[in-house]
Amino acid sequence: MSLSDDSRYLKGGPVAQRIIAAVREDAAIAKAEGFPPKLISITVGDTAAVDVYVRNQRAKAQLAGIDFEERRFPATITSGELEAAIHGLNADPRVTGIIIQRPVPAHIPVRTLQAAVHPLKDVEGMHPASIGNIVYNQLDLAPCTAAASVELLRETGLDLKGLEVVIVGHSEIVGKPIAFLLMSEGATVTVCHHMTRSVAAHARRADALFVAVGKPRLIKADMVKPGAAVIDIGINSEIGPDGSSRIVGDVDTESVREVASWITPVPGGVGPITVAILLRNTMVALSRQRALYEATYGTADRLAAE
Repeated sequence: MSLSDDSRYLKGGPVAQRIIAAVREDAAIAKAEGFPPKLISITVGDTAAVDVYVRNQRAKAQLAGIDFEERRFPATITSGELEAAIHGLNADPRVTGIIIQRPVPAHIPVRTLQAAVHPLKDVEGMHPASIGNIVYNQLDLAPCTAAASVELLRETGLDLKGLEVVIVGHSEIVGKPIAFLLMSEGATVTVCHHMTRSVAAHARRADALFVAVGKPRLIKADMVKPGAAVIDIGINSEIGPDGSSRIVGDVDTESVREVASWITPVPGGVGPITVAILLRNTMVALSRQRALYEATYGTADRLAAE
């Protein structure tokens, strides 16, 4: 059975289309009211892989009616110079959100850049304040990949209240935010990491299993509870028997799909939704900026900096 015909696959494309359609409506209204949404993408150095992501973000932003501009900086730029550029964008009322494309050169600490982006313009949900807000159930500006993963779980129709969830991987921008997002919905969450004694023992009792560790085919069929939902967030390059390269996830999809009731394909699962969430976050950021503008100036009329 092909991927397109298999109902067990949680495909991200249709979900992304719904989100972008809703964003397009909100963006049109915002433009008519004098608040056109605009994204600025920051790329440092020449990285071919980054160009693919930027093109995809630009194309989806255009579909959603959001202006998109790329700012390129040389690989020799200092961290201080880049932070200064970000602060300039923070102060520009025409800029709704700022995206830091990764990777950045080794001499620039990416966490410093994330912290330099103003929380009101943090459409990636990477600022320490954005991460911290999730703990307090402020969930509408969550990290894009984490939010996209939870969005796919919702597609199963499973009741999240009391759901037994296991997350394999505890990164600051995927694993941990997923845990807090699901705990806010009433799920019972276990997080596994490199010091977990038996990942398999935990994984086998999960009604929903999230995997984001960067290890190809780590999760096998004997590690999955029959009928579970499996959300594979990993993206790995693998060399096949014929010498060709292919993209695979952290889950051994061919075996696991015979056990699970739902499983995300790689590619085509979480990825498409991640960009859609970025655009949805842009409209959330714009709403917050408009609220601040109104509170400061006593009006929500057209933006003075148009």
